Amino acid sequence: MTHTGTNIWLIMGRSLLALYFFVPGIAKLLSPDMQLTLMVHHNIPFSIPLLYIAGIAQVIGAIFLMTNRHVRKTAFGYVLYILIINYTLHDFWHFEGIEAAHELQNFIKNLGILAGLLVLAGISPKRSLLPLKLKTLFQSDNS
Repeated sequence: MTHTGTNIWLIMGRSLLALYFFVPGIAKLLSPDMQLTLMVHHNIPFSIPLLYIAGIAQVIGAIFLMTNRHVRKTAFGYVLYILIINYTLHDFWHFEGIEAAHELQNFIKNLGILAGLLVLAGISPKRSLLPLKLKTLFQSDNS
């Protein structure tokens, strides 16, 4: 596979992950009722502010992924988000029957998304916090 081919697959994968977070983020902000009902059903405290914080974070993170900016930090932020969601909203161990099966399916699906985010973080270049011009000031001539 050529380097160009790899970049195309990477762009497609990163864009699909972004879409996975963008659409629900917009839905949380524009039509929060169903998500609020789910949060209340799972006894999530401070549901309304948390819902809007999650929606905004999902949209901003998706934009970062789509534009290839802050990919590593965004991926790690989404990993944390998924771990929290899996523990609080897909707590299949608290349910029985079809509801438990549904929550287990979502739990496992989210682990797959989490795995994709870890791969994305692993292949994304690590960026320094210092701009390039400042980095050259701190480098010695002997290095």
